Amino acid sequence: MQLIDGKATAAQIKQEIAAQVAQIMAAGGKQPHLAAVLVGHDGGSETYVAAKVKACAECGFKSTLIRFEADVTEAELLAQVERLNQDPDIDGFIVQLPLPRHINEQHVIEAIDYRKDVDGFHPINVGRMSIGLPCFISATPNGIMDLLSRYGIETSGKKAVVLGRSNIVGRPMATLLMQKANPGDCTVTVCHSHTKDIRKECLEADIIVAALGQPGFLKADMVKEGAVIIDVGTTRVPDASKKSGFRLCGDVDFENVAPKCSFITPVPGGVGPMTICSLMKNTLLAGTKQIYK
Repeated sequence: MQLIDGKATAAQIKQEIAAQVAQIMAAGGKQPHLAAVLVGHDGGSETYVAAKVKACAECGFKSTLIRFEADVTEAELLAQVERLNQDPDIDGFIVQLPLPRHINEQHVIEAIDYRKDVDGFHPINVGRMSIGLPCFISATPNGIMDLLSRYGIETSGKKAVVLGRSNIVGRPMATLLMQKANPGDCTVTVCHSHTKDIRKECLEADIIVAALGQPGFLKADMVKEGAVIIDVGTTRVPDASKKSGFRLCGDVDFENVAPKCSFITPVPGGVGPMTICSLMKNTLLAGTKQIYK
């Protein structure tokens, strides 16, 4: 069993990005600039955005954080999105999800200029990804594809099962795994709450991507020997022994599943660091106009 170290891989990629940014600026080019909009004070979102700001510094980017209280109106938030769309110094920006219930997330996503949509959530980027055209790819699936590539994990002709069908992970992950590419060329099954026999589907899988948000869902009796397991889950579980009062728990019963695997990602330290790293890659692509001229 080999542990897939997302933290070390992300650190390597950020070094590569920083070297490219240094070259761009030495040649008189523009410093890439990422902005993030944070609404309210959700603990997970606060942590994630802080990590993005830190990653920007490590990559040599300029970063801007714009905060709103949870009672901000949808109209006020959309007005901020339009200001960022029009700001020539901002190469890419994200509006951190989830948003308060009174704000329609889809309205906000669609208001973002797709050429600055470094989260890869805009329908134009999603559509272009689905037919294999250059675009900004959703950060978590893109990070997973990077891990598969850098660890030399064979995907061509393999059966992959994706647990979960969210627009952020499950759907784009399935699309990327089935595309004619390396990594890719998988035969993909997507399982969800209405799938009749998830255990049977998983037992046939060479690669399983668990993105259900249910701690410890994937058990050892659902995994065949030698499978590759990618755990996207990051649920906060109360833990009095931790200073924070909680620990992060993945969707995989790691202790019992890991011995059966050829490769597996831990939680934390697996997919999480790669998600932020992919956002940095998209920002560099936006700043250098490599996707949209």
